[in-house]
Amino acid sequence: MKEALSEAYNGIENRHGGPFGTVIVKDGKIVGKGHNKVLLKRDPTCHGEMEAIRDACKNLDTFDLSGCELYTTAEPCPMCLGAILWANIKKVYFGCTQKDTAEIGFRDEQFYDYLHGKADILTLSECERAECLKLFSDYSEKNIQRY
Repeated sequence: MKEALSEAYNGIENRHGGPFGTVIVKDGKIVGKGHNKVLLKRDPTCHGEMEAIRDACKNLDTFDLSGCELYTTAEPCPMCLGAILWANIKKVYFGCTQKDTAEIGFRDEQFYDYLHGKADILTLSECERAECLKLFSDYSEKNIQRY
């Protein structure tokens, strides 16, 4: 966690984004690091966890981080949780809670509320399903690696 805190301090001192730092560890060795770079990159997906996952995947030359553990300064938001699950990371350690994050002005709570059907902040509508099903069928016919 000390390395995750160091990443977070690096980010806030350089005004890259919020106080969110992350490291990914495999077999006791740090294989990926990241801190929030939303302001630096002008990209809302550049959370500390996302940056660390990208770094670990690059360093390990894989999209599968099975066997890795993630340490982060705050409880991951829904986007980062999704990325953690897609990366096959099974153990996450976090410092601050969702409530702590809200108290310093971050809005993760509305996304959790949306996922639990308590907030109406997004409209999802099916569109051109037949054409998209054909795409899926064409893909399924090919021998392409799944993840």
